[in-house]
Formats: sequence, structure tokens, C-alpha cells
Amino acid sequence: MNKKMSKKISKTIITIIRVLFLLLFVFLMVIGKPIIWLGIFAVSLLLAPFFGRIYCGYICPMNTLMIPTEKISKKLNLQTSSKPKLLKNGWLTWVALFISLILMFLGKKLLSINIPILPIWAGVAILVTLRYKPEVFHNLICPFGALQKTFARISLFGRRINKECIGCGLCTKVCPSQAITIDKETHMAVIDNKLCHQCTNCKDVCPKSAIDYGKRKNERIET
Repeated sequence: MNKKMSKKISKTIITIIRVLFLLLFVFLMVIGKPIIWLGIFAVSLLLAPFFGRIYCGYICPMNTLMIPTEKISKKLNLQTSSKPKLLKNGWLTWVALFISLILMFLGKKLLSINIPILPIWAGVAILVTLRYKPEVFHNLICPFGALQKTFARISLFGRRINKECIGCGLCTKVCPSQAITIDKETHMAVIDNKLCHQCTNCKDVCPKSAIDYGKRKNERIET
């Protein structure tokens, strides 16, 4: 099997996984069981220190919805490369998390209803992505991303750059969370693991097959 076919199969499998989790999310919201989804999220947080932000890359319904939304935005020429200056330090992610938790608690205890916080945030993700690049929502707004970022900061496994890297920058262009930069001194790519969604976008476009997934020693490895 050639590399092109292998990448195509890999992308198809990943897409199927994302769609299945999206359908599960919709089902749980329809039957009024958001607590089950929050349980899945909680398990992903426990796994993040070992395997990185796999929730964001493969499970999160917001990310799954943002992928086609970004394509539509680009076709309609709606997307801008700028970022809202007010959000650049990332403070909103924690405020959004606090408000979300308060609303869920108050809705359940005082009103005996489940305020649809998760679907609301999915809608916000779509609206934001229609105007801005995905990393704006992922890094500066998403309340769930704030927790994933914290737990994945010291993950044992993650995406790695090996010595074959030529610093072409193709990986930086396809990263949905802007987790990859090019080191000005070494001219090699560097991955910020706390931002990396552990998807395969960077690996798929690398002309030197210089990106893999495995045990992390530091931001750059030798093979």
C-alpha cells in the first residue's frame, strides 16, 4: 500500500470516528443525558497527561463541526486571519468555563432543568469559525479547551518532530490550533504539546515524514 492510499484510509477512519462521536453527542443531548458526555470528557482529562489532547482531535463535537464550517467560510471569503485583540491573552476560556459550570449547577438545582450549555457552545464554535480561524475558538474561547490544555501540558505521549524536518512550514499552515512554529535558530518545526490536538494534519502534509506520535522527551527529538 502506497503512502497516498494509506493517508486516505487514515483520514477516512478519523472522519468516521469524529462523526460517530458527534452522533453520540447529539443523541445524548436529545435524550437529556449531558452528564454522560461530561463523563466522557472527564475520562479524556484523565488520559490527557498520558496521551495528549485526544478529546480535542477526535471526540469533541465542536471541533468536528468546525472543520466543515471553516471550509465553508473560506469558500465564501468570510474568514479573516486577524484575532480579536481583547481575547489574545486567553482569559476568556477560564471565565467561560466558570460561567458554564455556574449555569449548569443553577439550572439543575434551582430550575430543575438541564440548560443546554454544550449545544450552546457548539453553536458559538460554528459562529466564531465562520469569521475567524479555528485557533481563535480553540485557544482563546473554548472553556473545555482550557482544561485540556492544562492536563495535556506534560503529556507522556504526543506528536514529535524528528531530525528529517526541513522547516518548510507546511505543518504550521494546517494545524487547527496553531500548535506548530518554526524555530528561527534551528529552522525546524516545534510543537507546543499543550495546544496540539494530536490529529494527523501535520503528519499528512509533511514531505519528509518527519512527524510521528510517540513518547515525548522534549519538543524536538532525534531519530
